[in-house]
Amino acid sequence: MTQPPHDKPTASSPEELREQVEQTRTALGGTVQALAAKTDVKARAQEKAAEVKEQAAAKAGELKEQATVKAVELKAKAAGLAHQAQDRLPDPVKDKAAQAAEQARAKAAQVGQLWQEKAPGPVREKTAQGAQLARDNRNLLLAAGVAVVVWLACRSRKG
Repeated sequence: MTQPPHDKPTASSPEELREQVEQTRTALGGTVQALAAKTDVKARAQEKAAEVKEQAAAKAGELKEQATVKAVELKAKAAGLAHQAQDRLPDPVKDKAAQAAEQARAKAAQVGQLWQEKAPGPVREKTAQGAQLARDNRNLLLAAGVAVVVWLACRSRKG
């Protein structure tokens, strides 16, 4: 701020002078507050931390969305590859696989019955929890299994 020369009057009346003084006080108060805010390192650091946290949360949301989209794409691709592989199997192999699956189910039923008879209670409870978790995440487990089969098939073709 520049000051007017002292030899010239700055206000024509005392009321005008009071108004100028009040304006100067208001401007000076704003300047002091701005300087105080710039020197408040803790507040500025907290503001910056909040800004960075908000940016990180936004980026995490974007990455989560991208991962979800990619997972859906991979699941669809794996299902398509599984259907292609199944379609290429000869009928005798499909029949043999169906028989093996039926035998495996029967054997699993026998093992399950034996398990119920012989296993201690706490072990059965933990096993039941694990089985429930697998049922709850069935699609994920199936997609992972298909991905492994596809990966093994691709690997065996290269080798």
